[in-house]
Amino acid sequence: MTKPGEALGRRLPLADPATLTSAQRDLFEALTAAWGPFADGAGVQMTTEDGRLIGPFNIFLLHPEVTAKLSEFQAAEATHTTLPKRVREVVIIAVGAVWGADYELYARTHVARKAGLSDQAVTTLANGGIPEDLSDEEKIAARLVHQLSTRHRVDDELYREAEQAFGRTGLFDIIAVMGVYQTVCSALALFEVPAPEAAAGLNGSSRGSDHPE
Repeated sequence: MTKPGEALGRRLPLADPATLTSAQRDLFEALTAAWGPFADGAGVQMTTEDGRLIGPFNIFLLHPEVTAKLSEFQAAEATHTTLPKRVREVVIIAVGAVWGADYELYARTHVARKAGLSDQAVTTLANGGIPEDLSDEEKIAARLVHQLSTRHRVDDELYREAEQAFGRTGLFDIIAVMGVYQTVCSALALFEVPAPEAAAGLNGSSRGSDHPE
């Protein structure tokens, strides 16, 4: 029998709030205050019923001092970005698709829909494709993220298109948001953290440590 908390944490057990160090407790409270309203508003599950953090938030508790700096960077990126909201969501989902980061794709799917992306566009992006109903700039952003993340370079033609669409500052902003979510998604991939719906499918399963399908 797989317990709900075990399924939601996969390789990393969910931290018990009662056993946190003082630094972890401070971070726990900061994460809850910063992301709780966002999660509630987006319809995204952030905690278990007994108050344990799930998704990347549970991972962040491993090293509060580093997470604090990552959070500062993420806040600065989100606050000062020159990217339109839809473009930023395209970038985030495209990064999640490359990593196959189920929890991140689950969470950002909700946000992207609120930003105005269609269900079909979100699904196509999450599967690594380029939706037809994106704007030209959004398609360029998706192609740029995919090419840079998979080939680790960008060809001259795509670079020129991206520079014309976003300017050099905009290109930096794409890299900045990619950096945040590369960190998040690689952590989710390493610990095999599932989306809550996928974890629910493991309840009552005897599969042990097998990766959820």
